[in-house]
Amino acid sequence: MKAMILAAGRGNRMRPLTDHTPKPLLAAGGRTLIEHQILRLRAAGFTELVVNHAHLGAQIEAHLGDGSAHGVSIRYSPEGQALGHNGALETGGGIFKALALLTDGSTPFLVTNGDVWCDFDYGRLADAPALADGDLARLVLVDNPAHNAGGDFALTDGRVSRDRSATLTFAGIGVYHPDLFAGCAPEAFPLAPLLRRAVADNRVGGLHHAGYWLDVGTPARLAELDRMLSVPVD
Repeated sequence: MKAMILAAGRGNRMRPLTDHTPKPLLAAGGRTLIEHQILRLRAAGFTELVVNHAHLGAQIEAHLGDGSAHGVSIRYSPEGQALGHNGALETGGGIFKALALLTDGSTPFLVTNGDVWCDFDYGRLADAPALADGDLARLVLVDNPAHNAGGDFALTDGRVSRDRSATLTFAGIGVYHPDLFAGCAPEAFPLAPLLRRAVADNRVGGLHHAGYWLDVGTPARLAELDRMLSVPVD
């Protein structure tokens, strides 16, 4: 299974840090955010990666190269001036643009946000079958952080629903079938409506990650992660 790291966001909440550095190349614990993701994916057996980029994307390609320094192969999906659009294509549009790099049209693939840090074992998503028969997605859900106290989805017996009585937060990590994007057009669009529609059709599985997870979306959270990763381990 191939994996995609989403790295095209502008990172406005990270300014001024992202004025001259793309958010995936901000460092915590002596390593860039995207390299943390690459190493975890490689450890789980994902060696064919796709990285999209827009804002200052050339820096990402220059830093990571073909991925061989990290034991992986990286192909890029640039979005800066893609398809006549002046910026990133949002999550859904970015994945849709990269589909030809990720799948033969029938095989599922993994996608993870480049600006989250977690101790999730990606190998849990590589187990065959990656998706249950008829499913369009399998999502990783985490306990609700303070900035998303209401949560996104519920999880019952491995099935994702919109039951508001017990909610978890979507971790930005999932396995998707290319059919999730059937009927989409080459333009900027969010992923969330596609997931909500698939959930409503009972075509989404999920699993709960109870470990550490952080959406590294602000300078304060980046500093929090840096402190955590810099603490010596006995």
